[in-house]
Amino acid sequence: MPQLTPQQVIESQRTDWNRVASGWEKWDQFFDDNLAFLNHRLVSDAHLRRGMHVLDLGSGTGYPALLAAQTVGSGGCVIGLDLSESMLTVAERKAARLGLNNVTFRPADVTTLPFQASSFDAVISRFCLMFLPEIPQAVTEIVRVLKSGTYMAAAVWSVAEKNPYLRIPMDVIKQFIDLPPPDPTAPGIFRLAKPGELAGMLQQGELHDVTEQELFSEVQFLTPQEYVASLMDIAAPIQNLWAKLSASQQRDAELRILQTVESYRRGKILALPIAVRIVSGRKSV
Repeated sequence: MPQLTPQQVIESQRTDWNRVASGWEKWDQFFDDNLAFLNHRLVSDAHLRRGMHVLDLGSGTGYPALLAAQTVGSGGCVIGLDLSESMLTVAERKAARLGLNNVTFRPADVTTLPFQASSFDAVISRFCLMFLPEIPQAVTEIVRVLKSGTYMAAAVWSVAEKNPYLRIPMDVIKQFIDLPPPDPTAPGIFRLAKPGELAGMLQQGELHDVTEQELFSEVQFLTPQEYVASLMDIAAPIQNLWAKLSASQQRDAELRILQTVESYRRGKILALPIAVRIVSGRKSV
């Protein structure tokens, strides 16, 4: 199978994330609640304060850009970029409901930032960088648009073994079809999962005071069916694998997922563990 060019990867991802935008809107409040800790951590590690101009890469349906806009206040501003125009339409509606006039959203490929050098006081990103076909180029662009002495902070998924929330459906799908081992350099959910991987890229991009921490949390559901429904609504990479199964295989796979998830029951809830890497760095003065 011929390898896709970076532009073909970008266009394929744009199609995928536009397809699941309605699902993200459906589950919006649920995931805002479950990932609030992560949004606040990114705002903290990027050293946001009132009056700053902030860039959010991979805003999706609005977070952490909306929290950043609340943090910098009316004297600051936030620009959120994402490939998916449909996702950003949801983000714009959320900003309007919150009465935020200091945040704007634009469709863009974040590996080629449409801004002048030294335009921003901070750059933040949640679950975006690992999907990029050219991560070092994106890091170069981040450093270019940052002002001297300011910070970037990014969140990426840690390794699959520590993320049952993501791993369970993929493990089950592998019971039905042969999937080649993932290319460790190809865009994907766990592209930057290894310790030091993204941190090393930031250091090579000449960011300083680079830090990395692995955070552990959980996504909570009331029923196994709720878990499956949410994944099938929002997880574009898992949707693509699911489509490779026949109808009967999908029924069997869903049953196995439901049974596996029950092992994570804690009282009245299901608590699916997640592990995230937070990596930050500062542009030299």
